[in-house]
Amino acid sequence: MVTDRKIIHIDMDAFYASVEQRDDPSLRGRPVAVGYAAARGVVAAASYEARQFGVRSALPSVTAMRRCPDLVFVPPRFEVYRAVSRQIHEIFARYTDLIQPLSLDEAYLDVTANKRGLATAWLTAKEIRAAILAETGLTASAGISYNKFLAKLASDHRKPNGQFAVTPDMGEAWVDTLPVSRFHGVGPVTAEKMKRLGIETGADLRAKSLEFLQRHFGSSAGWYYAIARGEDNRPVEPNRSRKSSGSETTFDRDLTEPAEIETGVLRMADDVWRWCQSRQAFGRTVTVKVKYADFQQITRSRSQPGAVTTRDALHRVSLELINSVPPAPKGIRLVGVTVSNFVQTEDMPESELPIFAGAAP
Repeated sequence: MVTDRKIIHIDMDAFYASVEQRDDPSLRGRPVAVGYAAARGVVAAASYEARQFGVRSALPSVTAMRRCPDLVFVPPRFEVYRAVSRQIHEIFARYTDLIQPLSLDEAYLDVTANKRGLATAWLTAKEIRAAILAETGLTASAGISYNKFLAKLASDHRKPNGQFAVTPDMGEAWVDTLPVSRFHGVGPVTAEKMKRLGIETGADLRAKSLEFLQRHFGSSAGWYYAIARGEDNRPVEPNRSRKSSGSETTFDRDLTEPAEIETGVLRMADDVWRWCQSRQAFGRTVTVKVKYADFQQITRSRSQPGAVTTRDALHRVSLELINSVPPAPKGIRLVGVTVSNFVQTEDMPESELPIFAGAAP
């Protein structure tokens, strides 16, 4: 087990909502949701004042307003969030060259090399958070540990605007006390399955043999076995490539007509294609996601022999996938399209290279 690394996980506090409260003083201290109050709207982010009422991201807007009648909705400004994120990453770069972004508002930093010559990783995290506050007016929380898994868990331990460290001598014992539902890689479905198997805490998970975990969780067993012992040897990967690009939309009303559903899928495919073309990133696997009116969700995926390098090809595969989905007498409320399994352009045969590389869609 690698224990000599010094890794910090920085997580901005209620990032989107905090940016809105920073830029509009009238929103400060009020429950704020980033999103739209439309009948089919969804909360993209919530301030801490809103979270006290149970308002969370991905919550339907009507439910959010029912929980918090005084909730203030503000439309998202992703260009602003991206600009602030770049500011924050410029601060990170003063302390380390090993930065692995996870999203606009969180990242792993490997500060083992101690670029600034600070005495401890704890002081490094403290200085980074102070710089973020001074230069952006926003607060961040930090987790410090010897691996990524523990650092990410630790950053949530003193939120908001705090930090927590998990040292090598306390890692396994600390994990023992935590609910497995908090573990990265254990989603709600898996957490419920673990509960049925008598696994509710890190200690419960550690008590299970690798053979038991393999029998019940297949290829994920090794990961669960390791993190129950506070082990994670993954390095911080500064040049880690994006694994997928997707877009989805919730319709104003439930759709049952095939032509309307197909139109929605094609719009999402166009959104994804614009990203793929702008980044010159082309994938082999296309996935279509459908959420019915009763919130049942299904996906259909197909992997091609080569990368999907034209919009027409993406349209064709997306339509074939949506047409393989069971009919929707109860209506479809959401569709999405994702491209993944990217292929490096330089690895493609000349015959498969994008014809309109760099051109507008």
